[in-house]
Amino acid sequence: MATNQMRREAAKRKLASQQERRATQAKRRKQIAVITSAAVVVVVVVGVVLLSTLGGSGNDTTSSAAGASATEAPAAAGTTPDQIPTAITPLPTRPTALPATATCSYPSDGQAAKPAQAPPTNDVSAQGTVAVTLQTNAGTIPLTLDRALAPCTVNSFVSLAKQGYFNSTGCHRLTTSAGLQVLQCGDPSGTGAGGPGYKFADETFPQLTYGRGILAMANAGPNTNGSQFFMVYGDAQLPPNYTVFGSISPQGLQVVDSIARKGTDSSNGPGDGKPVQPVTIQTATVG
Repeated sequence: MATNQMRREAAKRKLASQQERRATQAKRRKQIAVITSAAVVVVVVVGVVLLSTLGGSGNDTTSSAAGASATEAPAAAGTTPDQIPTAITPLPTRPTALPATATCSYPSDGQAAKPAQAPPTNDVSAQGTVAVTLQTNAGTIPLTLDRALAPCTVNSFVSLAKQGYFNSTGCHRLTTSAGLQVLQCGDPSGTGAGGPGYKFADETFPQLTYGRGILAMANAGPNTNGSQFFMVYGDAQLPPNYTVFGSISPQGLQVVDSIARKGTDSSNGPGDGKPVQPVTIQTATVG
């Protein structure tokens, strides 16, 4: 027959066992919570990288992201777009027209990827259009720049083209995934981090949308425009953070389509990397 002393000892052992089990369960719950929190942080960081790496003009945002992915096995080479929309997106218009002239600012921003001078800053026209032709190894891409949309951007682009800044430079990025179908050019270094040695402010407005035929500036954050630009040949589901400054002709879009159909090497991630067919801007001619 169990004595009172024996019952007390058994109760103590049972209590100790329960406490140990509860401590183990609490530790396991804490570990699960930490793992879940870490997973959420990773998802958020990946989202930020995907948005920010569209830029990189004069900054190392794109090159850092590319460097991080270099240790990972890239997706299969030659990732091509499943579908390229055929409808051309109309060029947006500003809800309120700008004055006839603008005053621009082009402050220094590190070392230029290729020697270039900043453009004039005073009495910059905000009226009319400028024709620019990109002659590439894949074909001719005619562009129409719209001063009424982005006078300071057009002023910079025309100045760089006249200086020969874009000549003999590669287009370092092609995206082919649904929601982002662009060819990005304008970095003589080919790294995604090069710029002209100066930067300038965004010329955006909330109503901006992007789609096939739109020409816009790449950036690495607010007011970091330099020389990198992207040509939208399909979908581009982006926030209105990228300055639209012109359009691509139907002839030019056919050339970009042919580049896209050859695919991207996915070196930055699935559907995002260098064009499988190397693309070089041989000359950029104004007029």
